[in-house]
Amino acid sequence: MKKVLVISFLLTFTGFVMAQKKDQRPNIVFIMADDLGYGDLGAYGQQKIETKHIDSLANKGMKFVNFYAGTSVCAPSRSSLMTGQHTGHTYVRGNKEIEPEGQQPLTDSVQTFAMLLQQAGYTTGAFGKWGLGMVNTTGAPDQKGFDEFYGYNCQRQSHRYYPTHLWHNKEKIELDGNSLMAKGQYAPALIQDKTLHFIDTNKDKPFFLFVPTVLPHAELSGPDDIYYQLYADKFEEKPHKGNDYGPKATIAGYASAEKPHAMYASMVSRMDAYVGQIVDRLRQNNLLENTVIIFTSDKGSHNEGGADPNFFNSSGGLRGNKRDLYEGGIKTPFIVYWQGKIAEGKTSNYLGAFWDIMPTMVELTKADKPHYTDGISFVPTLLGKNKQQKQHQYLYWEFHEEGGRQALRQGNWKLILQKVKSGEPTIELYNLKSDPKEHKNMAKDNPKKVKELRQLIDEAHVESEIFPFIGLNQ
Repeated sequence: MKKVLVISFLLTFTGFVMAQKKDQRPNIVFIMADDLGYGDLGAYGQQKIETKHIDSLANKGMKFVNFYAGTSVCAPSRSSLMTGQHTGHTYVRGNKEIEPEGQQPLTDSVQTFAMLLQQAGYTTGAFGKWGLGMVNTTGAPDQKGFDEFYGYNCQRQSHRYYPTHLWHNKEKIELDGNSLMAKGQYAPALIQDKTLHFIDTNKDKPFFLFVPTVLPHAELSGPDDIYYQLYADKFEEKPHKGNDYGPKATIAGYASAEKPHAMYASMVSRMDAYVGQIVDRLRQNNLLENTVIIFTSDKGSHNEGGADPNFFNSSGGLRGNKRDLYEGGIKTPFIVYWQGKIAEGKTSNYLGAFWDIMPTMVELTKADKPHYTDGISFVPTLLGKNKQQKQHQYLYWEFHEEGGRQALRQGNWKLILQKVKSGEPTIELYNLKSDPKEHKNMAKDNPKKVKELRQLIDEAHVESEIFPFIGLNQ
């Protein structure tokens, strides 16, 4: 009789444990590259750079081919991501520098999805580049939902891969051997070590790991190691003369590169290797089965510091680069892997953008719904329930430099306004189905469609005192 009771108890206990495991909320790992173009990965057609680890995530998960960043420069794109709002609504809409270090901080009233996950019991960490508020401001990482931060708080400081310091929460970490005169410690390697340590430390509780890596943003710089040697003699090269470490170095400068093609390729492959290390560490800690891994880029490819996006076809044949609101400036690689939950080798045409991340994360983690979001959860798409997937009426972007730009996509139609701040913007209309490379401006032949989409632009934009669009709608 006792034996029967013991067996019954064990079966009941085992069933309880299995039920608990089955209902366990997933960990979230969100990896975001800096200025990686839509075409810089093998999974998206890259021919010259090896990205086997990220390609593997795409092959074993879901690859999105119609996903967009928040906009085409750093701070507002990241603000859009964190707040779940497009750039007509989000608080930070441009790169606005604060002296002596940092950018315009998110105000204390702004809610991020990291805050919602933290409130739902997730341990949260960010490792890489922040750019949404300096330490001891309302926009600092510890004020916006992160238990731990390590990396560059200021995106201006992140122009250098051998910076004088990084930040660990509120502590300024001076890097021995680094100065504007000399290169000692390579910051991406230091940040990667902290990233992996976060996984080890928090393996027994649900966590959200945000990895906004600085790679492969200019400057073109890195150690002469296996990643660089892979490409050192592979391409034709023209040396790039930049702002070198030494007496005339500036914080925001980019160093010279003897072989800029090789260095850029090595930086992309180094980033890919870091992604592989993160996946391996999850596997070693038996976390892979219950972890959603997302990989993307914060905007399109760049041509700064000697980078050559045309050589690598970094925009994947699309028009434009960083700072453009053409497809090459805002369309981003977007890959989601969730072992056993997302069918392998799927390609999704879901039309989405960074502001969809907030409602998606909330649904995955059973966190409280946000106060407000422009986004739509794409969990149905991830789980193969396409008939249940809601769709956007439109997607909208703003860019506040170079005279101001606005863009709106509705279905296959895309309207772009240039020189908005003049009050007399130039108008471009494209049909992305017949003209994905945006070569044929159809505005003159479709005045009714232009008027319709301009009305939606007026609806999407809410004026900001901090980031005004002077002359808008004049």
